[in-house]
Amino acid sequence: MDFLMSGLAACGACLFTNPLEVVKTRMQLQGELQAPGTYQRHYRNVFHAFITIGKVDGLAALQKGLAPALLYQFLMNGIRLGTYGLAEAGGYLHTAEGNLSPARSAAAGAMAGVMGAYLGSPIYMVKTHLQAQAASEIAVGHQYKHQGMFQALIKIGQKHGLVGLWRGAVGGLPRVIIGSSTQLCTFSSTKDLMTQWEVFPPQSWKVALAAAMVSGIVVVLAMTPFDVVSTRLYNQPTDTQGKNGVPKSSAASCSISASLLGTKDVGIMKSQTGHQLFKVTQAPGWNQFSWVPHS
Repeated sequence: MDFLMSGLAACGACLFTNPLEVVKTRMQLQGELQAPGTYQRHYRNVFHAFITIGKVDGLAALQKGLAPALLYQFLMNGIRLGTYGLAEAGGYLHTAEGNLSPARSAAAGAMAGVMGAYLGSPIYMVKTHLQAQAASEIAVGHQYKHQGMFQALIKIGQKHGLVGLWRGAVGGLPRVIIGSSTQLCTFSSTKDLMTQWEVFPPQSWKVALAAAMVSGIVVVLAMTPFDVVSTRLYNQPTDTQGKNGVPKSSAASCSISASLLGTKDVGIMKSQTGHQLFKVTQAPGWNQFSWVPHS
């Protein structure tokens, strides 16, 4: 039941946050591997991106990739939150004295996140492709021109096999490990502290809500650079053999190095700006939907 409730809760949040995900994806792909000032900025900020997409692509475009987004949320978070919930209920996250262990909580969150994200990686890749698709005048990143989720999965599978369907999965794992461990550990710790301090009445839904908001903000700061890298890895073009089509010896290492060292256009500070509003807005809301059933 934990797996089902976690998945459905995440899907409920996804219906409202998918337009923000579309904006985030396009802003992350804008200026990929180009020096600042050498490319046209179609999306100046979050609000401008919403207006631009609505005017050029139409309002319906703000919900692009909704089907794979919903399926990914159900699979990924159903597995992730369900597994973490079982570990918490089984007492594996607490010390012999009954106190929550941050180390165990972070490790359990990371492992649960890796399981869910790796299994759902093909869906996440297709979601990224669909959300990046735009009219030529505002297009950023590689344009795959898929007709839908199932058509995209079949096309990629036929052309590149199972390996092609899981392209970018390993490169996306740091994002999930950092994000999931930080989020679940922070949520549990904050919830325990609020319960001990009696900030809200016992068993109140406000405890889960406040803990979700705190963990949402923390996970933004920790995960955003890795999120930029993950989006670009999933959306890279490929050659006929299914290898990265970016003219670099190693696109993955190039992207990760650029993110961590601040070179090219994907420095840490730049990756934190642009879609920061998305994450700060989206993460607490997502957490609220996902964790209220567990309170």
